[in-house]
Amino acid sequence: MNHLPNITLTTDDSERLRRLADAASEKFPRTAEFLAREVDRATVVDDDGASSNLVTMGKQVVYRDDDTGKTRSVIVVYPDEANLDEGKISVLTPIGAALIGLSVNQSIEFETPTGTTRSLTVMSVRKPA
Repeated sequence: MNHLPNITLTTDDSERLRRLADAASEKFPRTAEFLAREVDRATVVDDDGASSNLVTMGKQVVYRDDDTGKTRSVIVVYPDEANLDEGKISVLTPIGAALIGLSVNQSIEFETPTGTTRSLTVMSVRKPA
């Protein structure tokens, strides 16, 4: 796997995601462990100091699957808010955990539950309409 990109989390997201990863460690061990590692390695900033280009909870993210070239728009949310029909993906999914904390033009490689490696690149970030 390639070098992991620098990521940034807001104070609020960092605290909530740490608790979520801990709580989900038995039910979703692989994704919870991945999310916990992401939280551990993130730079933490004040909520009001976060860049508008930063993937934070509740933001709409357009990302490119670097293997297929396809783009997709999702909103990264907590598990109880997830709704695929509305494009809301849980941060406890491999893609949600990979996207959180990235900024526009950053890419990340991660392992899927099937053991394959995927690479995603953040194209844009904005508050949902």
